[in-house]
Order: sequence, then C-alpha cells, then structure tokens
Amino acid sequence: MAPLRSSAAGLAPARPPGYHRAVMPDRFRFTLTATDGKARTGVISTPRGEIRTPAFMPVGTAATVKAMLPDSVRATGADVLLGNTYHLMLRPGAERIARLGGLHRFMNWPGPILTDSGGFQVMSLAALRRLGEDGVTFSSHIDGSKHHLTPERSMEIQRLLGSDIVMAFDECPALPAPEAEVARAMRLSMRWAQRSREAFGDRPGHALFGIMQGGVSRELRAESAAALTAIGFDGYAIGGLAVGEGQAAMFGVLDYAPDLLPADRPRYLMGVGKPDDIVGAVLRGVDMMDCVLPSRSGRTGQAFTRRGVVNLRNARHQDDPRPLDDSCACPACRSYSRAYLHHVVRAGEIIAAMLLTWHNLHYYQDLMAGLRAAIASGRTADFAAAFAEGRAAGDIEPL
Repeated sequence: MAPLRSSAAGLAPARPPGYHRAVMPDRFRFTLTATDGKARTGVISTPRGEIRTPAFMPVGTAATVKAMLPDSVRATGADVLLGNTYHLMLRPGAERIARLGGLHRFMNWPGPILTDSGGFQVMSLAALRRLGEDGVTFSSHIDGSKHHLTPERSMEIQRLLGSDIVMAFDECPALPAPEAEVARAMRLSMRWAQRSREAFGDRPGHALFGIMQGGVSRELRAESAAALTAIGFDGYAIGGLAVGEGQAAMFGVLDYAPDLLPADRPRYLMGVGKPDDIVGAVLRGVDMMDCVLPSRSGRTGQAFTRRGVVNLRNARHQDDPRPLDDSCACPACRSYSRAYLHHVVRAGEIIAAMLLTWHNLHYYQDLMAGLRAAIASGRTADFAAAFAEGRAAGDIEPL
C-alpha cells in the first residue's frame, strides 16, 4: 500500500450531503489538513468517496440505520456508515450478501462502509461462549445456533460484505476488570491482530485497522500500540473504552492513547458516544467515532440539541408550538412543533422515531462540521467552550 500523506493545506470546499467525486483514488489514504492543539481535521479518501474528519459514523447494525432511509442518512451530512459483522453473519449471512452484490448494493449505500470485527458483540451478546487461542465459539442470541469466529473468519466475512474499512478481530473485556485479565485479553488481541493482518492480505482500495486494547492502564496501552505499529495497519482504533469505566477514566486514557499511535494514520475511538464525549475525544486527537446513541435515543423520545437532551415524552411539551431547536434545519425542527413531536412519541407512532432519529443524526453531523471548521480556523477551544455553555444553559423555558 502506498504511504499515507499529510499536508498543511486547507480543508476541501464544502459539498452537499451525499456528494461523491466522479473520479476517486483507487487506494485508501489519509490527508491531514489542519491541527489545533491535539485536535486534527483532514480527509480519508477511498474509492467510494471521501470521509471528512473528525467524522461521526451512524451505526447500521443490520444493514440499516433504524428508522432512516439511506438518502435521509446522507442528507444529515454523513460520509460513512458502520455495519456489524456479528449481526450480519448471523442474519442474513455474509455469503448471501455477497451473492446479492455486497453490502453497499444490499443496503443501497454507495458511500464508504466500515465494519467492526464482531468481537465486541460476541463478548457482550452471545451466550455460552468458549474463548481460546484460535478464536471464540458461541451460541447465536437469535436462535441458539453454534458458530466459531476466528481472526481469519472475521476477515473472510468482512471481505464477503465488501466493506471499505475492515477491523481486526479482538477481545474486548468489560470494565472494571482485574489488570491481569485486561493484560491477557490485550495480548491475545495482539496475536489476533497479526493473524488478521495476514488473513486480510493485499486488497487495494480497502483498509485494515488495528485495535488498541489495555483498559485504563497506560503501560498496557503502550504495549498494545507498539505491537500494532510493528504489525502495520492503515488506521488504528482505540478500543475497550465506553464499556463501563466512566467518562473521567475514558478521558484519562485519551489524554495519552492517541499520541501512542502513528500521527499519519486515522485514529478511531470505538463506540463513542454522547456529544460531550465526542468533543472531548476530538480535543484529544481522535479522528473517527461511532455510536448507536443518536438513533436509539430517537426511538425512545430523546432529542439531542445545542442546549442538551430534551425528553419529548414530558407533558411540558404538549401545548408548545415552538420547534424543538430553532437553530436546526432538520425536518423535525423545520416542519413540526414540540407539541406534535410530543403527541407522536406518546402515541407510539412510527413517524416519531423517524423524525427524532433524523434530528439526532443531523445534530451529530452539525457538531462534527462545527468541529472541523473550528480546527481549520484555529478556534477549537472557543468552539468547545461555547458548546459547553450552551449545554449548561439547559432547555428553553416552558410556555
């Protein structure tokens, strides 16, 4: 693979959601365009389109972002989606998706897709797990069927899916955990990372990311980063966080973990998170994030706004003709009142999940766009301060 490049050039011009250049590079590369403190902005170029960083990736667990059409997801400003290897291997099956033309065609998403390795879901969802050096045997949470997942099989599944960014297979222990257990899992993950690298092979236009583990131990994180760097990956993820350790402990790790990874490769914080988690991660040098929170919250009547989280189930909204957020241009804010949103949430109407998921994803993508612009103009600290001030103010007063 050609070496990744960085430069001091400015950001690419703004472009409409869902736009993809007619001629894209045939290889994966990362161009760093500006820094402000530890915060970075740039572009990941893939044959299927550009990913502007820092980037938030909506989660399409089972080949869909719940309650959203692909065009609607693109309209929020998303450049890349995340698909889930564990769920897709169980249903409808990776071989079936390959026969039907691959995941992009299957779910009608022409842009880049990142797939996780399946390791986290095996550890957190599957029953009757048996972990060994070779891999993990588990029972499906859907029908109890037996499966054996190894680094080689994870690479094969992700190849069948056709994802643009592939994640190495790893073990992710829940925190808190004894340091000896975290160390054991990290070292197993590093051996699996080597096997993942070998099984991935040479696939021009596709990228393989290694995953740093090590819990909240600086020594273990450094050992993991050194092992991954020696193997060599197209990008590097920080795994094993947002698994029960709390924000203060997570930020404590992020104060040093990104700096342990190569500066010319993308850095991906897995499974994060809330808006303040995202801002804090970007300030510490993270380039990519994903989380189910905006879509899951949208299905339960929770809306993210610049003034914090709004619960549309609350009776205070039932006679309120004002928009959810008067600074937001999403369909929920542009065309509907708080009273209507409250009504459809309380009535359990499908449109409630559709509108609030769209709003939340729009808010997250607006947040990322604001961060990118702030980094490019050298005012990231001011942006973060204004973000915190807005959230501290709380929701608008009830009528």
